[in-house]
Amino acid sequence: MLTSGSRRAFLKTIGLGAAAAAIPGVVSARDKGADRPNILWLVSEDNGPFFGCYGYKNAVTPHLDQLATEGILYENAFANAPVCAPARSTIITGMYPPSMGTQHMRSKNPIPDKIKFFPQYLREAGYYTTNCSKTDYNIARLPKGTWDVCSGRGHWRGRKKGQPFFSIFNIGTSHESCLHRGAKPSSQDPAKVELPPYHPDTPEFRNDWAYYYERITQMDAQMGKLLADLKADGLAEETIVIYYADHGGVLPRSKRFLFDSGTHVPMIARFPKKYAHLAPGKPGTRTDRLVSFIDLAPSMLSLAGIKIPDYIQGEAFLGAQAAKPRDYVYLFRGRMDERYDFARAVRDKQYKYIRNYMPHLPWGQHLEYLWKSKSMQSLWKEHLAGRLKGAEKLFFQPKATEELYDTKADPHEVNNLAGDPKFSKILQRMREAQIAWAVDIHDIGFLPEAEFLTRAQGSTLYDLARDPKKYDQAALMAAADVAGARDAKNLPKLIAMLGDKDSGVRYWGAIGCLSLGAKAAGASEALTKALGDSCPNVRIAAAELLCSMGKGDKALAVLTEALGHSNVRVGLHAANALDHLDEKARDAVDAMKKAKGDGYTQRTLGWALQGLGEKKAPSAKKPRRKKK
Repeated sequence: MLTSGSRRAFLKTIGLGAAAAAIPGVVSARDKGADRPNILWLVSEDNGPFFGCYGYKNAVTPHLDQLATEGILYENAFANAPVCAPARSTIITGMYPPSMGTQHMRSKNPIPDKIKFFPQYLREAGYYTTNCSKTDYNIARLPKGTWDVCSGRGHWRGRKKGQPFFSIFNIGTSHESCLHRGAKPSSQDPAKVELPPYHPDTPEFRNDWAYYYERITQMDAQMGKLLADLKADGLAEETIVIYYADHGGVLPRSKRFLFDSGTHVPMIARFPKKYAHLAPGKPGTRTDRLVSFIDLAPSMLSLAGIKIPDYIQGEAFLGAQAAKPRDYVYLFRGRMDERYDFARAVRDKQYKYIRNYMPHLPWGQHLEYLWKSKSMQSLWKEHLAGRLKGAEKLFFQPKATEELYDTKADPHEVNNLAGDPKFSKILQRMREAQIAWAVDIHDIGFLPEAEFLTRAQGSTLYDLARDPKKYDQAALMAAADVAGARDAKNLPKLIAMLGDKDSGVRYWGAIGCLSLGAKAAGASEALTKALGDSCPNVRIAAAELLCSMGKGDKALAVLTEALGHSNVRVGLHAANALDHLDEKARDAVDAMKKAKGDGYTQRTLGWALQGLGEKKAPSAKKPRRKKK
């Protein structure tokens, strides 16, 4: 009997055809006559496990609760990213976006041709593949051959007689945008909603929570309709059904953030009797097995009896090629729309470790889309009025370099244990797991976005991350560690880093000084020299700190000049720096009003100008499309 590890090695050694004969359930993609299950994915948007079957008191979710009684409920399922596009990039490729350069929101970078969207393998094996209809894969070009139908018309009903299908239905009812309208709930009582400790008890929060639960109930009904259609078509006993949400969310401190509120997702898998041998448990059972989105692609290939490509980084948790249960899931956070950040996280069944590589930035950076909800506006208002208390304050405070949470004792993750000696061994174990993962996947996040786009020079970021001549990951990770420590004793090291031959190391030298703020006064000379650095990201970070120190004569000009850079991500970095400076950016008001840049840059500058009591110049607004 082959173990999961030896099975993968065996497949690699003897090739696809022999593997089909050697291992039951693993068949050649050319063997289109094999009896394989239909697979139906039901996907909701922007919701954690706010269902009755997960124990939530406000939940009214009869259809998904029923599905849980018929299937296996996953208690520890996680999105690798707490926001849609990077999360979906993970799902469709079976690859970690930081290993491909697709970790930043709406980055649209190319990936190598060898990395295919996994439904293509299903289609080549004879499956009818449909997607109804969201893509949002955060990748420049969608490869051909993935779908038979990818539109609002995508449905299993279009397949040939007897053809197995893989169909996705994406329901957006619970998406964050539902809170932008400020609608009132009709079936939920805001007074009875239970608020997490990091949300102030305001009418806006109670109303948004109540309405959000109402939208989840509506989504549940839509899922029920699809399940009823499957049964009416006589396909329920031929089809494996998998439901999950695309990440957590959506109220403040959930979507976009690495806490469980942003990454813990509901997941339920139902297997008909015909395919009970593929199920990891009996109907109505629960499992605490750790699974994450990186594992979905290989698991679907395994269920369909298709060899998992060697490049895929996920591990199957279903089917003949299932691996042993994983010890950790790995999470990441990069740029969220117009705001830069860089954090990685590791989660086991009990503990969450977060490594903040830019701890000087608060979690609560202004994001135009996030600020559209009444609850977020309420949180900001309470913050400005000084009325937040306890855990409510955390959102707008600088982050700790390391965070460690006991998610069983502290499910809302508000008590950071990283500094507690009693948890030092756990902290070290989780820290080592995060570092090992970053090395293993060739995490390209240790270069700023504008710089890695420059270095790629026509190649993919996947290839750049694996080229030690262009990307010295060990040196960059070491530099990031020094910068993120926020220790004034490291100032001599940071000054030395500003003179390094690698622009990435110089960048971390500047970021480290910026993190220290006034404690980096001794680096003024090196920072002034850095204003002429060949790397714009170094110039911007140095200029921001010098301006904050009141030495902005030349530094402010560096920032305003960068707004017009041909690389739009340079302009965005400069816009963020100007916003951080508040009143010390006053002399740049005219330049900010005249700046072009992309939509993200415009949003950031608009917020900066609003903080200075200014209005954005009409000429700088995004032009409206002319009617045809």
